[in-house]
Amino acid sequence: MMATPEVLIENPKMTEQEQFSLSSDLISELLTGMRLRGVQYRRVQTGPTFGLDFDNKPGHACFHFQAVGTAFLRTSDGTVRELRAGSAAFLPQGKGHQLLSDLGHSVQDVEKFTTTPLGEAVTGIDTCPSTHAAPAAVFFYGCMEFDLGGMQELGKLMPIVMVADTQEQRYPGLLPILDSMKREICAGRLGFAGILARLAEVAAAMIVRGWIECGCENASGLVAALRDPRLARAIMALHRQPGREWTVAELAAQSHVSRSVFAQRFQSTIGVPPLRYATELRMRLASRWLAHEKLSIDAVAERLGYTSQAAFSRAFKRVIGHPPGVSRQMAL
Repeated sequence: MMATPEVLIENPKMTEQEQFSLSSDLISELLTGMRLRGVQYRRVQTGPTFGLDFDNKPGHACFHFQAVGTAFLRTSDGTVRELRAGSAAFLPQGKGHQLLSDLGHSVQDVEKFTTTPLGEAVTGIDTCPSTHAAPAAVFFYGCMEFDLGGMQELGKLMPIVMVADTQEQRYPGLLPILDSMKREICAGRLGFAGILARLAEVAAAMIVRGWIECGCENASGLVAALRDPRLARAIMALHRQPGREWTVAELAAQSHVSRSVFAQRFQSTIGVPPLRYATELRMRLASRWLAHEKLSIDAVAERLGYTSQAAFSRAFKRVIGHPPGVSRQMAL
């Protein structure tokens, strides 16, 4: 007779290949759900001195690529990172920051500069004095809605800024992407703006992947769970079947541990009980489907396994803070 989840003993042993496969599946799940919406890009070229201020953008992410010259990126907490030519920076929380030629330079709101259309969703800013034959610094900047879907909480655990230096081993494969971006920026060939925008999305996804693969700088919560094979199986099951009415015992069986061990480890690692996490996951997905995929409330409720729209609406309001109709109106 098969043992029930209640009496399963903990079985954390996995081969390195199994651990790699599981980790790879989870990272793929994350990147598949990652969306960069409402992207607005700017190609900026300046003289030898500059100071640009970028406002705080909650719910958004910012991407910088330094194509020519050097800049100092100063974040809202006072941290300073140097961006050399060929470096990229990703700010997943959209925190306010500055780009400066030197730390003592005054700054001006980047939104105050006159822009020139370069292509779909891409504009240009040129502050290089006419007395200079060539700009001293050229960079590509993007601001976008950053949506991680069911793993949206992961964004809150990410650092304010992640700088990708192409010499670092954590970003294999990123160098040719950034090299291509530099060539497109400098050559200015037909359609370069659209190509730059697509390359920037790929670069951002690769930076996030490198952060996860290299230990997420010891971040806790969901990050720690993703790197724990005993919890990762259950999380994967929840994200792949969010409409299933899971029990703690079924999730424990996915993790090959006893029900009590699973519940305790899940709570201590992620900070919420398993079934609460499952409910919050459903409502985050529902919010996306209503606002961005324009599904009806009935369709979303059915997709998530609710037998009535009323039951779904109560759960949605309890988790999100407003009725599903409000999110639905965002799509209209």
